[in-house]
Amino acid sequence: MFRISPEGFSLDGRPLRLLSGALHYFRVQPEQWPQRLRMLRSMGLNTVETYVPWNLHEPRPEEYDFAGIADLDRFLHATREAGLHSIVRPSPYICAEWENGGLPWWLLADPAVRALRCQDPGYLARVNRWYDRLMPLIAPHQVTRGGNVLMVQVENEYGSYGTDTGYLEHLAAGMRARGIDVPLFTSDGPDDFFLTGGTVPGRLATVNFGSRATEAFAGLKRLRPDDPPMCMEFWCGWFDHWGAEHVVRDPKDAADSLAEILASGASVNLYMAHGGTNFSTWAGANTQDPATGSRYLPTVTSYDYDAPVDERGGVTEKFLAFRNVLRQYADEPLPEPEPPAPLLPTGLVQLSESVPLFDVLDVLAHEEVRAAEPPSFEELGIGHGLVLYTSRIPGPRGPYPLTVHGLADRAHVFVDGTQVGVLERDGAEAVEGVHVSGTHAQVQLLVESMGRVNYGVGLGDRKGLSRVLHTQQILHDWTARAVELGHGTPDGLPWRASSDAAADTPAPRPGPVFHRGFLDVAEPGDTYVALPGWGKGYVWVNGYCLGRYWEARGPQRTLYVPWPLLRAGRNNIVILELDGAGHPAVELRDAPDLG
Repeated sequence: MFRISPEGFSLDGRPLRLLSGALHYFRVQPEQWPQRLRMLRSMGLNTVETYVPWNLHEPRPEEYDFAGIADLDRFLHATREAGLHSIVRPSPYICAEWENGGLPWWLLADPAVRALRCQDPGYLARVNRWYDRLMPLIAPHQVTRGGNVLMVQVENEYGSYGTDTGYLEHLAAGMRARGIDVPLFTSDGPDDFFLTGGTVPGRLATVNFGSRATEAFAGLKRLRPDDPPMCMEFWCGWFDHWGAEHVVRDPKDAADSLAEILASGASVNLYMAHGGTNFSTWAGANTQDPATGSRYLPTVTSYDYDAPVDERGGVTEKFLAFRNVLRQYADEPLPEPEPPAPLLPTGLVQLSESVPLFDVLDVLAHEEVRAAEPPSFEELGIGHGLVLYTSRIPGPRGPYPLTVHGLADRAHVFVDGTQVGVLERDGAEAVEGVHVSGTHAQVQLLVESMGRVNYGVGLGDRKGLSRVLHTQQILHDWTARAVELGHGTPDGLPWRASSDAAADTPAPRPGPVFHRGFLDVAEPGDTYVALPGWGKGYVWVNGYCLGRYWEARGPQRTLYVPWPLLRAGRNNIVILELDGAGHPAVELRDAPDLG
């Protein structure tokens, strides 16, 4: 039996120091889970922690997915087979730099849901329904039933968000009622307002920080004297935003902070031990000020996190530094690190076929919707992708500014079929000097969504736009055509040969364009796709969306391709380039470029 006392943790009557590492099953291909878990063991850890993202598992109301990268049951079995204890941090909210903090986008379109992460009846009804599916899956893996799950989290960093502790009590009671009988816990920052807002009486409180462990544990002890010290998130690295610098942490500095935690007698969970990848459209976003939601900061595709086990599953200098600290607390000699899969040879993949996006809207788009004002992505029934909004400006008139309000997050603006500008959230709102020479002009905005905000008051981030004005007049009578992205390569496209496929110079194309090429391999291996000279878009390999690239913005300039996505023989690579840039080829490299 796993027990908690002021002195620490114990399992079956023996003291147990939790030396844990975060590894999210949904950021790693299932075939790679065993190697990544063995890497945690070889670093000196005895436990693995994972979040559970609600939106991954329930992409639409009452449509559930527990297969492939979403196979939580398989992952928990794998953790036990690797000889590790487990800590599970389930939904409803996980933060984790993950799309909408793990909350499904469709909650934002549900008229019964008036507020998130509180005792709103509509929200709680959806959480209860989700728990009916999730908790019976976790319950058999608990140590109380012969499994390896030691603890389950109630909610994540609630003290950073709200004060409805009755909501936390509701979640805890719901877990208990559905068979969770191992200890429950919360995790928050170490400051007093975090802990007083986010903890639950009778449930273990843990703290999250990246340094100054002695000070953090002192703050915890003042408010929770009966709880043993545990850092549930030791931030040993950090994540990146598009357009910002790549963040790294000195390995010695991180190892010294880890040593301080362990010297105090505390338990720890490395966040992250292995970061992985924000595949598809699952990368979230932050705001510069979480208290106001100002200045939108979308997260990059890589979640390498400068973790000790890198995105490909390899050893880093930080891994070796942490191993030297952790081996002092090991009960037996540590196993040697296991290398990741071999790398493919470097080279070029020619993109010999293409088709403009606007030529295939009838193949890709949902049914056209008409509305007086532009409907949101949520109202159109899509989580992420593109929406083409179309209206008219009466004329003759102008020139006047064409102004867009509430853009989330980026729009290519066309007037009578000619692109007149690209607008971005928190950037310029208007295209200047739009005139109408005849009786009317067609105005179109191709709006792309980036990640929904996952932390702070910006949670519940809706996508699309709110209104468009020409001078001071609001434009009405809109049509909207939605193209959902991220869930497989668009099928049935009328590919045709690219006339510039063999050119040595970039070949700009008008408007967004799909490109396709083929990669022949003898045996699958890892590789990195680089897109020098391209602009912004999405990459699919054999129908699997690797995620977004933004070569023109950075800092990330390669996308990791895990070996399980490839097959011996011919493989296809599809790119949707939104900005019309691009070379006729992409590069395969043997090392990442994260900035």
